Amino acid sequence: MPPSDSSPRPRRGSWLIAALVLALLILHQDNWFWLDGRLVFGFIPVGLFWHSCISLGAAGTWFLATKIAWPLDTPTDIPASAGAAASGKSESGQTGVSE
Repeated sequence: MPPSDSSPRPRRGSWLIAALVLALLILHQDNWFWLDGRLVFGFIPVGLFWHSCISLGAAGTWFLATKIAWPLDTPTDIPASAGAAASGKSESGQTGVSE
């Protein structure tokens, strides 16, 4: 049996998220709409509409990032007493050091 490689490998989803972020960074530089006076829906300047679409794209990208590229090895059920013990506090919020 071949030895197992314990080093983490980048997943394909991480590359997808990185590509989407790079695309959003490039598309955010909207030099082509700076002097355009057109209105979208009759009241929204085209530059503002473009940035609204970029914002929606960013929200979608970060949603995908949490679903696709989020690490799976994070602990999810840590008891409250374990977290307090690690910080040196008792369950009542008092520190264990006497004054």
